[in-house]
Amino acid sequence: MTVDIRTEKPSDRELVLACTFDAPPEMVYRAWTEPALLKRWFAPRPYETPVAELDVRAGGASRIVMRGPDGQEYPCPGVYLEVVENRRLIMTDAYTAAWEPAAKPFMTTILSFEKDGGRTRYTARVLHWSAEDCDAHERMGFHEGWSQAARQLAEVVATL
Repeated sequence: MTVDIRTEKPSDRELVLACTFDAPPEMVYRAWTEPALLKRWFAPRPYETPVAELDVRAGGASRIVMRGPDGQEYPCPGVYLEVVENRRLIMTDAYTAAWEPAAKPFMTTILSFEKDGGRTRYTARVLHWSAEDCDAHERMGFHEGWSQAARQLAEVVATL
């Protein structure tokens, strides 16, 4: 499945990825909220996602771990702020389990899954705590990494 992906930096603290999937929002949302599916696409190859623990509800914690080809692990803990089934997920790393403040908040992610006929208009808005954090995320490979993950997400959704 080919995916037309657009990335942009609309402000000094925001990065955006937008694309359209040839699948209904329910399927794309499911790939974000079911651990077994999320593990299949979340980390851009050759990275992998060995851990995906998701309590998908407002206030619920998530623990996702990406692992690089060298074995180094990158934990991605967070809390869901808003969950609207099949339409929107908002999560942040500003908190960890049970609303405990994180040592260094980095970003809040707003995912939208908009119905477009039998397709999904998918937008990931990533808001950063500072312009420096946003620049760092861009240097870490936001555009390439999130685009690769979106292509992998399309592959998984095509199997559902």
